[in-house]
Amino acid sequence: YQGSVPSTVYRYEGFVAGLRIMVEDGVAGKHFYLGNSDPTNGHLYGLANIAAFIGQSMKETIQHDACDENSWDQYNDAYPLSNACGQLGQSYQDHRCPEHQRHMECWVDPDMSIRATTHAKWYGAPGPLFCGPKEEYPRTGIWDETYACHNPSADPPETCNAYEDQKAGRYDNSRAVPNRNGRTDVEGCCWWGRGVIQTTGVCHYGKLNYYLGKHAADDGRDSRYPNIDFCKDPGIICSSKQHKELKWIAGMFYWIESLQTYNERGWNYMDELHKFVDGGMSDHSFINAVSGVVNRLCHDPPCASGPVDGAEERADNFKKVLTMLT
Repeated sequence: YQGSVPSTVYRYEGFVAGLRIMVEDGVAGKHFYLGNSDPTNGHLYGLANIAAFIGQSMKETIQHDACDENSWDQYNDAYPLSNACGQLGQSYQDHRCPEHQRHMECWVDPDMSIRATTHAKWYGAPGPLFCGPKEEYPRTGIWDETYACHNPSADPPETCNAYEDQKAGRYDNSRAVPNRNGRTDVEGCCWWGRGVIQTTGVCHYGKLNYYLGKHAADDGRDSRYPNIDFCKDPGIICSSKQHKELKWIAGMFYWIESLQTYNERGWNYMDELHKFVDGGMSDHSFINAVSGVVNRLCHDPPCASGPVDGAEERADNFKKVLTMLT
């Protein structure tokens, strides 16, 4: 749901299709955890895992009804168009894999040109993120949220045409305006977040391709999507009408790859999940730690990258979903 309105992007059918794939087939021997044979709490372990996943997804994307990352980072009172390259000072094309996994990551193609499928929807909200070579976009400016684009009395008449149901705003490339990382172009910047938990960066897209996409097929390994090259078309996660489960699959892949295997400084996700259920499912420290891992890459926030965004909301989402499931 987007507030009290059902999401148009994330639907139950896609969730179930994605979950079935990640439970039955999994990826590289890893599966979305649905519990164990414990006669008392076995099924509750699985339900709590689902609730944690959906609770985080609600905060990340579902409440915004967005598959592609929204441009939301205001810098110097403006929304730089180069936010596509990374927000809050990040550079998504530099989100590399560890040395031993470099063979999995995507190559940054400077000629790749993509326009996001979804976008924010508030009044004057920035248009869809986009990327492309400098020959196509020599410089990038800002999204001017104050511009009154609907002006039928102008000569010639003006209309809002950046996206459907747009009420205000426009792309303004009249001058180069940097994002927090100093970028004034969008070359190689096609790796913004997509899917229910915002798959981001050349490493994560590369792993999707390595395990589930064309890279696996080219290597002669089993591939769920042998004809989809997530490195050449990362936008397919949001744009595919044939495989609507991809926006869920991408998030579930992250969950089994990064959450279910998380084991840092004495905090192990699977052990803590079991402790949470066995302890009566009332200890908020579990979901707060999960929120830290998802949002800031550590289980004991505040982390080096800052405080968790919406920690209380994430905890409330988890409680709401867990109550419904149990």
